[in-house]
Amino acid sequence: MTSPPLRLRLLNDYELVVMGLRTLLAPFRSRVEVVEADVRETADQQVDLTLFDTFGRPGAGREQVGDVVADSRSGRVAVYTWNMHETLVAQALRSGCRGYLDKSLSAAELVRDLERICAGEIVTSPARDAPAEETAVSKGAWPGQREGLSAREAEVIALITQGLTNPEIAAQSFITLNSLKSYIRSAYRKMGVERRSQAVRWGIEHGMLPGAGD
Repeated sequence: MTSPPLRLRLLNDYELVVMGLRTLLAPFRSRVEVVEADVRETADQQVDLTLFDTFGRPGAGREQVGDVVADSRSGRVAVYTWNMHETLVAQALRSGCRGYLDKSLSAAELVRDLERICAGEIVTSPARDAPAEETAVSKGAWPGQREGLSAREAEVIALITQGLTNPEIAAQSFITLNSLKSYIRSAYRKMGVERRSQAVRWGIEHGMLPGAGD
């Protein structure tokens, strides 16, 4: 007898990110049924698993993850992120998450790991030395993608648009200031801006604030 598909909730502050994840998983609808895809932290119905995408969340969303885990309707909770720093992985697992998954996973690999988590395993993607975008292409969709921003560049601009300083972004993302400045310079070239105030305005106009569409 064929097992029913796992009931999955996709969670992120950005509608475009959530819809991109839904599209990514669509070919596997016989194994994964997306029953909720939204920007709210409170679930409307019981699901087997909540996939928490950290895009645009300072500190990989560690403050919000605990609230999601505490909601019994969330089922098991897994973090979906480009940032595989061991400190963030440990924090997520301590908060009660059952998975910490890399955005460089293929859709098939992601579905496989979601099924493993639902079966009771604790699953973390293998550690790597380089950020995801230096080793593989991030999956899904994000604000600024159509304008040429990589997923990590877009996340940096989203955090700038939210008002975070460079030291705050670097500290919460566990990257050096020099690495952060490199992402910013690359993003600014693609955006056609030179100053932070221009970048914030561009970010607002291109859906970089939480809850914004695209």
